[in-house]
Amino acid sequence: MARTGLYKSEVKKARDAVMAQGRHPSVDAVRVALGNTGSKSTIHKYLKELEMEDGGIADRKTSISEALHDLVARLAVQLEEEANARIGEVQTQSTEKERQLNASIAALNAANEVLSDKLSVAEARTQSEVAAHARTAESLQRETITRHTLEQQVADLKERLVENDTHRQSLEAKHTHAREALEHYRASVKEQRDQDIRRHEHQVQQLQGEIRHLQQSLVLKQNEITGLNQDGARLITELSQAQKSIYDLQSTERQHISEIESLRVATGRIPLLEFDSAAKDVAMDELRSQLAEIAVQNNELKAHAHEQQLELVKCTAVVETQKTILTELQGHLGVKKRE
Repeated sequence: MARTGLYKSEVKKARDAVMAQGRHPSVDAVRVALGNTGSKSTIHKYLKELEMEDGGIADRKTSISEALHDLVARLAVQLEEEANARIGEVQTQSTEKERQLNASIAALNAANEVLSDKLSVAEARTQSEVAAHARTAESLQRETITRHTLEQQVADLKERLVENDTHRQSLEAKHTHAREALEHYRASVKEQRDQDIRRHEHQVQQLQGEIRHLQQSLVLKQNEITGLNQDGARLITELSQAQKSIYDLQSTERQHISEIESLRVATGRIPLLEFDSAAKDVAMDELRSQLAEIAVQNNELKAHAHEQQLELVKCTAVVETQKTILTELQGHLGVKKRE
């Protein structure tokens, strides 16, 4: 690597030191004397300028070994620059691919979190619908029990009404029989009165007493009938109230049926929600599969990057080997030159 601020005077000083040691002032030898710093091309340029200043290059012929040495130095510099460029390109590509993979993984993680939130909301709504369905079913069961109880009460009232009607009809039949007997008796009394009015006054008085007694009995019977009629009216009123209760129960039952239909609709939505949940599970599985594929691709890219690094190490080793060979060649050439 080139050192910033390398001066010609420093190169000249290093060259003179190498020459004082009896060695050829090659680029590598001067660079070693400089502490392995400075660009070889810069050192080579300064060495040429120093040779021009010394006037040696114009007066003598360039030997084959020096030309070969110069060619090898330039090849080494070019090889190092190409290796550095290749290494930088490989590192840039690896960094870009890693950045793209990280961006893809972040996007997939964000989508996964959004789907997880939607799935949680769907599960909460499903649990709410199930709880509402359970509450409605419990309310329906209570209303059904209440309706059966009221129906039993209505049936009991109907039976009592039938019994009262039967009793009233029996009293009316008795009243009819009594009235017919009274009319028959009146007719017979009238016939006997015309014939025996004077002779049977005592009997008439007795008969009148009996008539009064029968009239009192009739009044009592009529009062009983009136009471039965009142009971019948009261029973009719109770029946009307019972029918009203039945109507109210039927209205409540229709309302419950409507609620049951609503629950059936809600229950029908549960499979849709389950289907949406299953679809979301499938999407989650697909995202997980994609994430696994991306992880595999990331591992492959890392493996490829590792291979590139191995290739870089190999290239570096080749460069070092070539440098070693070049140093040996330069040393060999220096020995030959001294010889």
